[in-house]
Parts: sequence; structure tokens; C-alpha cells
Amino acid sequence: MAADSLPFSPREYQRRLARVRAEMGARGLDALFLTDPSNMAWLTGYDGWSFYVHQGVILTMEGTPRWWGRRMDSFGALRTCYMEADCIHAYEDHFVQSEARHPMQDLARLLAGIGLQGARIGVEMENYYYSARAHAVLAAALPTARLVDATALVNWQRLVKSGEEIAFMRRAAAISDAVVTQAIALSEPGRRKNELVAEILRTAIRGVEGAWGDYPAIVPLTPSGADASAAHLTWNDAPMRSGEATFFELSGCYRRYHAPLCRTVFLGRPPPEMQAAAAAQMEGIAAGLEAARAGNRACDIANAFTSVLRAHGIAREGRCGYPVGLSYPPDWGERTVSIRAEDTTELAPGMVFHFMPALWMEGWGLETTETILIREDGPAEPLGTVPRELFVKG
Repeated sequence: MAADSLPFSPREYQRRLARVRAEMGARGLDALFLTDPSNMAWLTGYDGWSFYVHQGVILTMEGTPRWWGRRMDSFGALRTCYMEADCIHAYEDHFVQSEARHPMQDLARLLAGIGLQGARIGVEMENYYYSARAHAVLAAALPTARLVDATALVNWQRLVKSGEEIAFMRRAAAISDAVVTQAIALSEPGRRKNELVAEILRTAIRGVEGAWGDYPAIVPLTPSGADASAAHLTWNDAPMRSGEATFFELSGCYRRYHAPLCRTVFLGRPPPEMQAAAAAQMEGIAAGLEAARAGNRACDIANAFTSVLRAHGIAREGRCGYPVGLSYPPDWGERTVSIRAEDTTELAPGMVFHFMPALWMEGWGLETTETILIREDGPAEPLGTVPRELFVKG
């Protein structure tokens, strides 16, 4: 692929490879086999909707990474990766969904062919895209190799974002602003939820000036009323109703980078308990942002938020945030740090989190969240600009 068509500069990709290889060396690994499409893209530029079949990137301590996957997807690898054709490896279609053979048998052949038949190879065991059967077949086909759990090895190297990445996330945040603003503006009694989501998706894909919209890793979450007491419901064809709150959990996406943003709208007059909870939530968010400083810890954000809630008599369980950046379905989180009381990860400039202090109560829910950037000095910077409030439309 032409260098000027890649999302990032050659220097940026070299920075990423160096970080991963340093960690591989620290763990005594000869090679990594990566199946998480976010890690594949982060290291090589590969971008395609092919993660429903077996594929991966092979990284050794020296040389160019290798992409491996289904033959029909190898042409996409040639179009999106920076590697030359001799580092693009394909298996034939008779391996796909076959009971007679498995793609990992082909991968084993490739690994043996490049001298890794007896190597210590890291694999992503806790991963949506690496099945139990795949691991068993690979282990059987490489009996003298040592397959080592390297889950999240690459994810942790992605935690601190480069300037190039932060620029992409600011573009994603601008799309998030546009999408959430439109969702609130179109909310009214009688509007069918599927019609509203159609407009949300249209705006997300159209993007904003200077930033076209990619597909987000999570579909719009837009529950209303009692459904909003559940965290992850999507939509149906029911009309919006007066007397109900709807939260919008959405994210713009630019070149696979996300900046989630959630807001809640109430049609009519909110009950006093919801107004009180919203006020406590906003106060808690402000306290969390103040604690989100370089040198502090992830738990400091969570504790600052939850201490405010406790002072208002609100009990909340669960984490209230996680890192975000480059992601593919089914999740826009990076699966490393959690903003919760027991996570002592030190915050560093360039980390980006979805600060997600939502409240799911009996019969209703409130989601007001921010994507935040840890700065060199001072409290974290919210990347979105939509006012932080419970939106009321009477």
C-alpha cells in the first residue's frame, strides 16, 4: 500500500513495533500471533470486515510483520497493510467452516516454515476472535512449540496515545458531538425509535467537516423508560413517550478511532428523584475529572466519583470507565485498565478513557459520560463539547 494512503506515518508504526517487541523480550517470547483485529490494525494498518474467519498477524523480534488469513481477504491486506506481498500469507477457502480441516493447520505449516516450530509463541487466549478449538488445533499441529498466554500484551502498549492518534480521536469526538446533538434534537413523543436510530446512523456515517464517519464498534444504545434501567439494550419500533427518559450511548468513529459520548433526555417533567440523581451525577463527574490527572491512579477517579454519590445517598456498583481508541466490533474498549476502586494503574499523559459513570436505577437510567484525555498538567480534558446535563424537553 502506498505510504501516503496509510492512516499513520512510518515512524508511528515503527514506534508501535518497538514497544511491542520490548515487551516480548521482557516475557521471553520469540513470536506473537495476534488475532484481535484492533491489534492487527494498530501494528500493520490492516482494515477489513474479515474477523469472522480465522486470521492474524505474526510478529517476531526482527523483520517485518506477517499477515495471515483467508485468501479472499489477502487482497484487502495488500490494499491496507504497509507490508509487501511476500509478507501476506493466505489459506484456501476449503479451510473455512470445514469439519475435515482447520485454518490453524495452515498457520502451523507457515510458522514451521519460518523456523518457529519449536518457538515460544504468545497467543491471545482471552479474545473474542481466538476460539478454544483454534488453540487446540494449533497446539496439536505444533507439538514442539510453546504456546504462551499473551492476552492484552499489545493492548497495554496502546494505552498511551501518540499525537497522531489523539488527532484522530478529536475527529471522532467531533462526530460524537454531532450525533448526540441530533439525537437530542429529534427526540419527541411519538417518534419511533428505529426511525431515530436511522438518523443517528446517517449522521455518524456522514461525519463532519474534515472527518468522514466509520462504523462504530458498538451499535447505538437508545433504551427508554424502564428499559433504560438496563445497560446494553439497543432499539425497537416503539414510539418515544412523554414521562420517560432515554439515554443515548453513542460514538463517532474516524478511521476506527472512537470517542464515546452519552447523554440522557427526558420528555416532559422529570421526577424529583431523577433530578436529584442527575445533580449528584454531574457533581461526581466534575470530581472525577479533577482527579483524572497524570500521576494519580485509575482508582482515584472512581473513588472521587463514588464518594460524591455516597454523600447523596446513592449506591453504585461496577467500574465507571475504561480506555478507548482503535477498536472493532463488538467492543470499543481496549480491555486493559478499569476505572474502579481496586485498579491502581498510574495515569500518564496521552491516556484516553471513556469516563462512564452511568446510573441504572429501578425503572429508569441516566447516562452522562465523557471521553477524557489525560494531560501533562491539570485535570483531564473532555474531548466532547455537548453540555453536561439532563436534557429536558417538555
